[in-house]
Amino acid sequence: MPIHPTRRQMIALGCATLGVHTVQAAPAIIVPDRAATHSIGGRAFASHWRITAPVSVDLEARRKAITALLDRIDRQMSPWRRDSDLTRFNIGSGERPVAPEAAFVARAALEMARDSNGWFDPTVGPLVAQWGFGTITGSQAGHWQALSVEGNSLRKELPGLTMDLCGIAKGHALDLMLAHLRDAGLEDVLVDLGGELKSAGQHPSGRDWQVAIEDPRRERQGFAAGLHLPADMAVATSGLRAQGYDLGQRHYGHIIDPRLARPAQGDLASVSVLGSKAMQADGWATALFAAGAQGPEIARDRGIAALFLFRNGSDLRAESTGGFDRHMI
Repeated sequence: MPIHPTRRQMIALGCATLGVHTVQAAPAIIVPDRAATHSIGGRAFASHWRITAPVSVDLEARRKAITALLDRIDRQMSPWRRDSDLTRFNIGSGERPVAPEAAFVARAALEMARDSNGWFDPTVGPLVAQWGFGTITGSQAGHWQALSVEGNSLRKELPGLTMDLCGIAKGHALDLMLAHLRDAGLEDVLVDLGGELKSAGQHPSGRDWQVAIEDPRRERQGFAAGLHLPADMAVATSGLRAQGYDLGQRHYGHIIDPRLARPAQGDLASVSVLGSKAMQADGWATALFAAGAQGPEIARDRGIAALFLFRNGSDLRAESTGGFDRHMI
């Protein structure tokens, strides 16, 4: 199914170009009726966050709590901070206590590794750094089975083993952001964290929130597909548009193929995953991209709603699983 947007799709997607932030191969908010909504935002995790809601909602009242929530997760799980729980575990040995929230995400990461048969691998941090994209140092990448979570402690069975939660922590933060807003009484809201999005309720016009998946080709600008985002659903995308570099005739990206211990290669340009939990959508988008050509089969076997965009010469070929196409514009 080559991607050739219709005139109607291009008009709809074109409405997103005013005031829209986009990141690598990631969804972007479409707000055709700008008078009906407003947004607040800021910086987090070396990227951005943004909350969009009806103009009647006082979003500024939520800024302090959202900022504190994101700062807390960064202090616990950032591999770039020397004082984070995760870094202290990585540079240590044996067992180390961490915050309950960090233990929860680490446990989810190991479950994702098992469910994906290792395509999601939280031990690839040293490989990410080796290829120029990270800061974690270690000597035992690829042995996630030697990691465990016991209560609120992380444990490693091999010296030099590390844990990287970057492929799942952002999704967890997005889940918490929306939960906070719902607890505060916001019924209709769209939350964007670094291009991953989660919705509640509807757009003020009475329809689902609409988002767009950015064209993953670095030489192109614009969007590859539009998407109706149902209430209480999240979409996460993994791709190579922004985080990568060219060396010789090849492009190297930040997503590691754990079986080859090198950046994922091939015709796959991006993977978008729909799910009720942003944390799982985030992790599966990473795993399915790392799996490359095997990704669609893995997604079908596990009932995952995903959209795969493959390079097909100068075009894109789309392949969807799990009913993802039912939500496309």
